[in-house]
Amino acid sequence: MSTRSKGKSRRRKKHLWVPVLSILIVIVVGIGLFAFAFPEEATAIFGLKNQSENSQANQTGDLNEGLEIETSKEDDAEILSQQEEPVDDTTELIFTGDVLLSDYVLNNYNASGIDGVIDENLRTQLQEADILEVNNEFPYSTRGTQAPDKQYTFRVDPSYVSILQEMGVDAAGLANNHVLDYGKDALLDTFTTLDGAGIDYTGAGTSVEDASKLLTYEINGKTYGILAASRVIPVGSWNVENSQPGVFCTYDPTLLVEKIKAAKETCDYVFVCVHWGVEHTDELTDYQQSMAHQFVDAGADAVIGAHPHVLQGIEYYEGKPIFYSLGNFIFNQNIDSTVAVRFTISGDSMQTQLIPATASGAKTSLANDSKKESIYTYLESISSTVQIDENGKLDEK
Repeated sequence: MSTRSKGKSRRRKKHLWVPVLSILIVIVVGIGLFAFAFPEEATAIFGLKNQSENSQANQTGDLNEGLEIETSKEDDAEILSQQEEPVDDTTELIFTGDVLLSDYVLNNYNASGIDGVIDENLRTQLQEADILEVNNEFPYSTRGTQAPDKQYTFRVDPSYVSILQEMGVDAAGLANNHVLDYGKDALLDTFTTLDGAGIDYTGAGTSVEDASKLLTYEINGKTYGILAASRVIPVGSWNVENSQPGVFCTYDPTLLVEKIKAAKETCDYVFVCVHWGVEHTDELTDYQQSMAHQFVDAGADAVIGAHPHVLQGIEYYEGKPIFYSLGNFIFNQNIDSTVAVRFTISGDSMQTQLIPATASGAKTSLANDSKKESIYTYLESISSTVQIDENGKLDEK
């Protein structure tokens, strides 16, 4: 395009603005006259406001906006604080007394499943624990030779390990005077069975190191350790130090004390399970208390005893609870009184509570109210340093 042509084009556009400008002037004047005559209608139609109103509104809006921002921050903080639930660092460990899957128990299980072995209310409490430990007082096997000259010998088909699984058992203590009732082959089958069921075990093993191993669990930022040893075996060859596989023994407490000290270096809480004492009496032997005190001095946060098949006293020593015997938990047909012990750890404190139970017809159930009171009263009568409230909570006198 030439320069001239460009000039003609600009002039033609200039001439077009004249009529357009005239029309715009007429419209503006008309709106002004309408607004003057009908201010409310004009405001409703055109959204008109005078300068001062707009200015005032803008200033007020600016102030409100600032207040809204500040209020919003405060509200958000309050909402967040309400929504942030406190962190629950509570951990529960439950320990029971002797467990034997006798023929009576197995018959119930075959007929009614786990409901025939342990009642639902008690079972629910066991299953809800972060860690459940039992004294497994028999081998799982169909092999082996029965121990000679032994009054009672136990052996259970490995398929029945399902009972422990359905109870929610996490750890089995094998340090006792029955785990070798059918010899080393049966003991080895026990290790295999528990491993296959996903249940940890300690107190017996294929070597001294294995039998005395520390079970550890890390829960809610803390480490919990469990050790098990026996002061009762029928013959010296059961001792893993004399023959292997075998039982970790504590006739001489030196090694167990060393294990406790080592455990305390890596664990926040250490629980020591000991098979000891005399059967069918609540009277302690001369060694039980002295050994228990050594274990606490070494770092045990609680000592849990088994073997007497009946309840024995409870003691607080250096602020730590010692349960000399919890009695039978699942055994033959009838159990007059037994307790499981629940340790509840929250923060840096540990609360101890009894779970009282009885068994009738080879089924273990929570004790009713009157039986609970009877069990608590009895335990207080043989426990000079302990008081028990109506909920089974223990405190040191």
